[in-house]
Amino acid sequence: MLDPTEDARRAMLASGQPLDDLAQEIIQDKPTWTTEELSRDFVVLGFLAPFVHVKRKSDGAEGSMEFTHSPRVYFGFQPK
Repeated sequence: MLDPTEDARRAMLASGQPLDDLAQEIIQDKPTWTTEELSRDFVVLGFLAPFVHVKRKSDGAEGSMEFTHSPRVYFGFQPK
């Protein structure tokens, strides 16, 4: 199965964009999650690095988040 987002996602990873995006989230004091916190608050439905498809446990809202590999931090929840 072809993934039309693969080239763009690979370019994001190669350029270090997820770390830049994380820095902006931290500067703006937006929430971030560790792996343990993500498991507490969300059900993971799928990964396509640097994105993860999740369902928020509190209200069932589905959406996506970005994540960094090292350190592993999830951030930028965007509901559908």
